[in-house]
Amino acid sequence: MTRTPWWRDAVVYEVYVRSFADSDGDGEGDLQGIRSRLGYLRDLGVDALWLTPFYPSPLADGGYDVADYRDVDPRFGTLGDFDALVADAHAHGLRLIVDIVPNHTSDRHRWFREAVAAPPGSPARDRYIFRSGRPGEGPGEEDPPNDWPSAFGGPAWTRLPDGEWYLHLYAAEQPDLNWRNPWVRHEFEDILRFWLDRGVDGFRIDVAAGLVKDDAFGDLAGRDARTANGPLSSRPEVHEIYRSWRRVLDGYDGRMAIGEVWTDGPDDLALYLRPDELHQVFQFDLQLAPWSAPAFQDVVTSAMKAVAPTGAAPTWVLSSHDSIRHVTRYEQPEGVPGLELARARAALLLLLSLPGSAYLYQGEELGLPEVTDLPDKARQDPIFHRSDGGQPGRDGCRVPLPWSGKTEPFGFTAEGVLPWLPMPARWASLTVEAQEGDPSSTLAFYRAALALRRRLVPDLPDDLEWLDSPATAVFFKRGPLTCALNCGENPVRLPPGRPLLTSIPPYGDLLPGNAAAWLASP
Repeated sequence: MTRTPWWRDAVVYEVYVRSFADSDGDGEGDLQGIRSRLGYLRDLGVDALWLTPFYPSPLADGGYDVADYRDVDPRFGTLGDFDALVADAHAHGLRLIVDIVPNHTSDRHRWFREAVAAPPGSPARDRYIFRSGRPGEGPGEEDPPNDWPSAFGGPAWTRLPDGEWYLHLYAAEQPDLNWRNPWVRHEFEDILRFWLDRGVDGFRIDVAAGLVKDDAFGDLAGRDARTANGPLSSRPEVHEIYRSWRRVLDGYDGRMAIGEVWTDGPDDLALYLRPDELHQVFQFDLQLAPWSAPAFQDVVTSAMKAVAPTGAAPTWVLSSHDSIRHVTRYEQPEGVPGLELARARAALLLLLSLPGSAYLYQGEELGLPEVTDLPDKARQDPIFHRSDGGQPGRDGCRVPLPWSGKTEPFGFTAEGVLPWLPMPARWASLTVEAQEGDPSSTLAFYRAALALRRRLVPDLPDDLEWLDSPATAVFFKRGPLTCALNCGENPVRLPPGRPLLTSIPPYGDLLPGNAAAWLASP
């Protein structure tokens, strides 16, 4: 009998390191802070943690501008702290996944400093993507090599004093690496081994589809930058990289990689999941779906169809450090107070009942909403600054977690210390401490759902059967489990089965609006 890989049906909890727990009172989360809260995560019922980047970084983009891939930023701790965290996580029965950022480095990375100091055409510059500009409209003017845009606004090229331009698909402080250079490929294989040897259980790969660019460097001319086999995404050569990474991972027992893959269709997504490439890719369908029964059924059907030919399992997510928290996404203008939280709890039961793995984002178990009223002076996301405040950016979902107490910093850091992002006073009722003894709290609901899922998973098949349901609802059966989700405002009759867990107590055999239920299949 083949043993099921641990990641296939795991529940993974994303830890935004800077905002999880602060052990040294500097207002920023750190590795020792995470260690101090491992018991909380074990009791929550998750299987693994995913840590956002903790490497040395100037934090031009929240740590996704890495200045050294083989060390820990002093603000977060030391390599010794990391080793202790791995050991303690494993002792608590938790796996540990770390972020790897291979598309770009920080402009403070030694490699880029060497490239800037070296002449055009040198081996040091070939580690990155440098090109000559194009003639501009006026005499002596020069335009970027092409029209490629930065995802954070503005052009994707910055000119050096010597006249060459370097590519950065994100902030100017994040120059893109040249993955056509064998040196870069070998270096990252060694970086993977560095962390695997320290005991990490897997990697989340940032911008996984974007490593290789079209070497013709033609203009986009209005095309979608994410088009498969387009100039910027899902080039055929990227799969060679992941085949070599898979060989590295296969040299260690029970290790995995999950890719952040944004692409334009299921066929391209499936290529990353071939047996000799990545173990998982994020499927963002639920995160992007509106609160709608037909929309949920459509995205679940298409997502499962996309991975079916590969033999891999789907990977589901509702919120992350890059998206508006789903509690806030589910709000209705002029809606009933608490409606968004009711929907979020119902969505959790949908998420956890689907085949495959589920990724949770820190704080969703507390029902935390997006912080939409951060003062401009507090915002740090480059999206906000590069858009001159036109876009709020992602700081609103990165506000530190509230652990205890009645006022800021709510136990996140030392009393009297201001956290790196301000915490709203209205979170006093949402702290872990406030929810701990309340059986009706969101935290209690998450714990109950995760515990029940863990008991059920061994008997659940990899597919599901859609059942007849009212227009506002979706019902499906997955072996011994039936899931019912009512996205409408009015009650609907539950399908047959014995209720196991409901997000809102039913009225007899009626499921309230904006609610979900798990039932033992008849």
